[in-house]
Amino acid sequence: MTQTIAPRVRTVVLLLLAAACALLAGAAPASAHAAVTGSDPAQGAVVDKAPARISLTFSEQVAMSGDSLRVLDPEGKRVDTGEPSNVSGTTYAVRLRSGLPDGTYTVAYQVVSADSHPVAGAYTFSIGAPSKTSVTVSDQATDDGAVGWLYGFGRYVSYAGFIVMAGGAAFVLACWPRGSGVRPVQRFVVSGWLALTAATLALLLLRGSFTGSGKVADIFDLSLLGQVLQTKTGAALVSRLLLLAAAALFIAVLFGAYDKRDDPQEKRDLTFGLAIGGVVVAAGLAASWAMSEHASVGLQAGIAMPVDVVHLLAVAAWLGGLGALLVALYRAPADAPVDASAVRRFSRVAFGSVLALIATGTYQSWRQLGSWSAFTDTRYGQLLLAKIALVAVLVGVAWISRRWTGRLAETVPAAAEREKARVGAGAGASGDTEPDASGEAEPDMTGDGRKGTDTEAGTEAGTEAGTDAGEQPDPGPPDTERAAQLARQRAARDAARQKRLRDADPNRFGLRRSVLAEAGIAVVLLAVTTVLTQTEPGRTEQDAKAATSSSASTSPDTGASGALTLNMPFDTGGENGKGIVTVDLDPARVGGNEMHVYVERTDGQAFDIPEVKVDFTLKAKGIGPLPVVPDHIATGHWSANGVQIPMAGDWKVDVTVRTSDIDEVTVSKNAQIG
Repeated sequence: MTQTIAPRVRTVVLLLLAAACALLAGAAPASAHAAVTGSDPAQGAVVDKAPARISLTFSEQVAMSGDSLRVLDPEGKRVDTGEPSNVSGTTYAVRLRSGLPDGTYTVAYQVVSADSHPVAGAYTFSIGAPSKTSVTVSDQATDDGAVGWLYGFGRYVSYAGFIVMAGGAAFVLACWPRGSGVRPVQRFVVSGWLALTAATLALLLLRGSFTGSGKVADIFDLSLLGQVLQTKTGAALVSRLLLLAAAALFIAVLFGAYDKRDDPQEKRDLTFGLAIGGVVVAAGLAASWAMSEHASVGLQAGIAMPVDVVHLLAVAAWLGGLGALLVALYRAPADAPVDASAVRRFSRVAFGSVLALIATGTYQSWRQLGSWSAFTDTRYGQLLLAKIALVAVLVGVAWISRRWTGRLAETVPAAAEREKARVGAGAGASGDTEPDASGEAEPDMTGDGRKGTDTEAGTEAGTEAGTDAGEQPDPGPPDTERAAQLARQRAARDAARQKRLRDADPNRFGLRRSVLAEAGIAVVLLAVTTVLTQTEPGRTEQDAKAATSSSASTSPDTGASGALTLNMPFDTGGENGKGIVTVDLDPARVGGNEMHVYVERTDGQAFDIPEVKVDFTLKAKGIGPLPVVPDHIATGHWSANGVQIPMAGDWKVDVTVRTSDIDEVTVSKNAQIG
């Protein structure tokens, strides 16, 4: 039965891993973890004279470099001078050149938030009166593209490696000491160490490009690596590598000296020492995340960091131990099966881990969300709801596994006795035959229950005949190759018999299936958690929205606001050149707006075209055209965030549609914005 299940097991595991990777690949770019809550001049403001400097206020402290804060004139030339400086708290400023002429200026920023994530964006203000500008004012996504994807995948692998290594070692030490000598379990734990080490080195190399240019060519720029090592995240990654060296020593002792100890007292002493050392190393590794991510900034950071460490350790003990149990159930040799007592011990460890996760997760949710509405109104809250649902399903499957464990403990002894009796009865009834591993009988040629070949039987018969006749046979030289072959046959036969005993209870098969289901859910849960750690906390997102709304409501150029929808038929004159382009602008007011562009055929079916561009022009004030190039989202759907409307008025919206290399048309409509 197990042989037919194994291919299915591999297929299910591969599908679950593919689903997790698809979730990571399909996730939207990580939102900023620090948000702009104020600026001077304000977004979209028109000032009478040129300011001496511009300043931005963030929701938390950020790290800046010389190019983190740039101010561009209408022609796209930089007009800032000197490096940005921290004015006070979370407010940062850069000085401007003197004597700036009237016009619309663009402020672009690219910083790193205190929780290690890149933050970028842009907005406009005007001196004297708005003017045309050649600068595109849509949001910038510094963590998008190949480098951003690689960095996110590296984070996933590092989390998975830590869970496998720490949880697998804890399972061996606390639940199944005999597993320290089982080769598949050893490979499982060592693979976690290798994955975490490789991912940490990769993150160090990727970090400079991830928070800067986003170019693949900059990954191996040693000057950027030197800058990374001076940051909090760089220090955390280096600390993780040093702790991994200690973890390698721990693993070597666990699978070396510990496994070879036979004296009970020595083994107890070594168990105690490994337990203390393992907890210290694992806590240190968990702290390398806590000290550089969400827990290290914001509300109650002094409490949040140790809580985060406990949370990560509980996750590792539960999910990593679950993976080790799965390996033991499917890959442990017949002479060293995982026993019911080990499963019962792990069940208690998992129960304690779930309680710790509930307590620490509740605190983290309150700290990062701040209100019930953030569960549904923010992306962080929506991901958190998905994570909670997965945990609930995982706990339900774990409860089923716990029931299988109880049944396994009750029925294994009786099942083993029945199997032994069946094997013994089969051997007695057949005389000189014995069932092999497949359940079929084969000749017993040895006379003592061991199977041999026909040649061996003939040799023994001839020897006995010669002895009865009074002849002394010549034993000849020993056949060492034949003896080794017989030893291998006996070993394989014994292993098959032990495997039958191990699999005699159907409850063990049920436990395997439920543990496999738990592991599959855990893979997807880890993917959701990785995306969650890269997403702007709900509390920060809501605070930033409130600050933006307050700023917009007090702006003198702000008029009535409301979503705007423009439908414009087009015909480029080429094949499949007819359709309707729809522009949605929300909230259609002065300041930042979200824009969506939809392209449909005349029958209402969405379709893709090579290029879509949108320009905004306010002829009455001589402003524009302000170009916006939206990003392709899905079939017939383009989007751009942070589209800046500097002042209220009757704006002309031009949409350029290109359906082929030579077929292009521009359609227009006027609309009151702001």
